Amino acid sequence: MSKIDDFISHLVSGSQEDLDKESFAALVPTFLYSCQPYFTYLESTARSSAPQPSYIRSGLLDFSQQLCDRLEQLVLTCASYNLLCLDETKPDSVSHFYIGQCHTSRLKLTMFWYCKPMPFQARANTGLYKRMRWNVERLGDDEHYFLCYEDVPKVQTEDNIDRQDGDGDGGHGNVERMWSIGLWVQVNPDPDTEDIYDWILCEVPEAKYMKLLCLGSEEPSTCIATDLLLGLLLSQETTGKDGSASPDCT
Repeated sequence: MSKIDDFISHLVSGSQEDLDKESFAALVPTFLYSCQPYFTYLESTARSSAPQPSYIRSGLLDFSQQLCDRLEQLVLTCASYNLLCLDETKPDSVSHFYIGQCHTSRLKLTMFWYCKPMPFQARANTGLYKRMRWNVERLGDDEHYFLCYEDVPKVQTEDNIDRQDGDGDGGHGNVERMWSIGLWVQVNPDPDTEDIYDWILCEVPEAKYMKLLCLGSEEPSTCIATDLLLGLLLSQETTGKDGSASPDCT
C-alpha cells in the first residue's frame, strides 16, 4: 500500500503546473487493475471452504478492507483534482473498482466497490444509492446484487422530537439512512426479449430494486456485507427458494 501513499503524496504536494494530468489519469486505472490479483487472493483464500484458523481469515479480510479503503482514497483524491471522472454515465468513468472474487460449489461471486455512493439508476435519481455490487454466476444465470442506502423518514417519538428541537438542525434530523442488500431486477429492455435491437437501442438499462435484506442504519464493511449476501445465497440453495424480500423489508 506504500505505492498508494506515494501516489497521493505526489498529487497533494506537487504543483498543478508540473503535474502531467493525462499520464496520471491513465496510470490510476492501470494501478487499480494491477491490484485485482491481490484482491482475488485475499478474498478467495479467506472464504475458502478449506479449514483454517479464524485469525488467518480475519487477517486476510482486514487487509482486503484496508486496500479497498486506500484505493478509494486515491480515486477520490484524483477526482478532487479533476484528474478522474466518477460519473458512471461517462465512458471514461472510474466510478467503481474490483475488490475480489470467491467461489462455492455452485456459484461464483465477484465484488465491486463504488468510490462514492451512486444513484441506483445511472440516469434517474430515485433516492436509492448503491455502494457495492456483486455479480453472481450460478446455475448458468448471471445476477446482480447491490448494497444500497436510502434516506427514510424517522419514526417520530417524543424523545427524538425533543432532541431535534434542541439541536436546531432545521429538520435534517427527520430522516435516517437505512442500508439494505437487494437484487437488480431488469425492466427495460425486457430480459426475456429475443430481439437484439432492444438491447442495441437501449442506452442505459432500467431495473427495479428487490430489497432482500434490511441492515439498519449502520453502513456495513465490505466483509460483513459479503458475508450476509453469501449467507442469503447459500440459504437459498439449501431451501430451494429464489430471491424474495425478507419479512423485515416489506
